[in-house]
Amino acid sequence: MPAPIAIVRRPSPAIADGEVTHIDRVPMDVDRALAQHQAYLDLLQRHGYALEFVADAPQHPDGIFVEDTLVMAGGLAIITRPGADSRRGEIDSTRATVHSLGLAMAAISAPATLDGGDVLVVGRHVFIGRTTRTNDDGIAQFAELMNPFGISVVPVDVPGCLHLKSAITALPDGSLLAVPSWVDRTVFEGEGFVVHDAMDLSGGDVMCLGNTVILPRSASQTAEFVSSLGFPVETIDVGELEKIECGVTCMSVLVPT
Repeated sequence: MPAPIAIVRRPSPAIADGEVTHIDRVPMDVDRALAQHQAYLDLLQRHGYALEFVADAPQHPDGIFVEDTLVMAGGLAIITRPGADSRRGEIDSTRATVHSLGLAMAAISAPATLDGGDVLVVGRHVFIGRTTRTNDDGIAQFAELMNPFGISVVPVDVPGCLHLKSAITALPDGSLLAVPSWVDRTVFEGEGFVVHDAMDLSGGDVMCLGNTVILPRSASQTAEFVSSLGFPVETIDVGELEKIECGVTCMSVLVPT
């Protein structure tokens, strides 16, 4: 059986100039950030993922955040249209990678904007954050793409952070983990989901590699809580990358096998 694929991109040398929206810009140790990204790639490989690299984009400081340019849902690889003008040039190389993999593809088009970090796919539900990066046209186009698959698309207002998945993501059993001050949990509970509270502001964005839950090292209290639920837990240091609003999900797109 072939290894599952993680689509990734190597960081730009200009990574310290990445967009920041909900935090103040602070100096970044670029060498340390690059080492943290390599450790992230090593983690994916250690969990059995084959890495598929999108072409380097040195002119795009945020290019490592491939999640914002591509969403896997309903058997489609959906090329997004990022909300930040500075990031629109990232999508051509993502599209080329998707094409090389032979995946069924669709795309979001103007005037819509949609960042993949605002799209949370959980079973037959897709929750999409209404944020500074994703507008109502983007949500509507995504919903139209999901209609043939019978997948429900639910808009969610996200006033407290950059992306929906900064605030809430799914655990391996389909329950959700959320930062209460950043997102209204009643939207998700109304759709029948169990929602747990994250204990750290960086604890809402987790990545599931099989049954193992990956959290940033800065979310130590949340990691202890997730472990108490019975899941294997690993933490990874992304402290320098967090200075440009990085979470553990945003640096890869996991292709379902």
